Amino acid sequence: MLKHLTHHLLASGHLTGEQVSAAVEQLLNANLAPELKAEFLTALAQKGETVEEISAFALALRAHCILPVLDPATRAQEILDVCGTGGDRLNTFNISTTVALIAAAAGVMVAKHGNRAMTSQAGSADVLEALGVRIDLSPEEAGQSLAQHHFAFFFAPSYHPAFKHIGSARKLCANRGQRTIFNFLGPLINPVQPTAQLIGVPRPELCQPMAQVLQSLGVRRGMVVGGLVTGSSDSALYLDELSTLGENTVAEFYQEKGFAISTLSPELLLQPATLADLTGGNKETNAEIIRRLLTGVERGPKRDAVLLNAAAALFVAGKTRTMGDGWTLAAEIIESGAAMQKVAALSKAFPR
Repeated sequence: MLKHLTHHLLASGHLTGEQVSAAVEQLLNANLAPELKAEFLTALAQKGETVEEISAFALALRAHCILPVLDPATRAQEILDVCGTGGDRLNTFNISTTVALIAAAAGVMVAKHGNRAMTSQAGSADVLEALGVRIDLSPEEAGQSLAQHHFAFFFAPSYHPAFKHIGSARKLCANRGQRTIFNFLGPLINPVQPTAQLIGVPRPELCQPMAQVLQSLGVRRGMVVGGLVTGSSDSALYLDELSTLGENTVAEFYQEKGFAISTLSPELLLQPATLADLTGGNKETNAEIIRRLLTGVERGPKRDAVLLNAAAALFVAGKTRTMGDGWTLAAEIIESGAAMQKVAALSKAFPR
């Protein structure tokens, strides 16, 4: 079946929902050769994934995930995830994780889906661990953390155990320099199925299709962003975050409003910045950066990057009426000490 679908893709054929479901079953089959899976993933990427195909893959993979235990009151609220797809390979510090903690401190329900480092030195799981926040909560504990502390981390390998059968094929593709559809899927298969999402992508042309995928998956409020890095030797560098270093492409939609594409320029920010100003390191280095940010010690370009993305996250979650209000609220959360208090509470909540 997978070989047949690979030939179909090589002939520039698109996959139906039924074919995607069949392909996912084959990809998750432990007895199927990784080389065959890699050939399929390569053919799909080289053809170019459609919105319908990405949506169908997300739905099919969600059907295999372990579901967290959420009480009805928690489920009824707006639940936010904020993350990048990865792949920009620019080694910035963990901006999205910092933003997620600020949003939780502001009272937003944040279900952070993530993993260890793939294309950087420290992924969200790595840096949260370094901050003392447990990343291995059971589905019941994660539900309790979300309800009681407005934050829970959902470690992707724990909630998607079947993915272990795809790892070898993905590694084969990576060794060949070939991206796969799984570069897109991380933010789309959060086991909580958030109602609001801020997603960063490493190429501006991905903003609109990824936003369309979010809509098709039933997300009520969504924003997909990609930001230019100006002043670099490579004029085509993009952050999978809102950038303070150049113009941003933004695709957004809201339940009460239509779909829109726009650009956002950081011209009004307080200080100029370069990519080097946003560079991170290993998990201990990035954890210290986050502590400095959340205690108000760091007031340079890293803070601007966090405030800009937090402004978007708070707006997307419906916590503020505008991004300007979101920037102000995020700054207040930091200055009041609430953000660092949130980290302390999370680190004490579920002792081993």
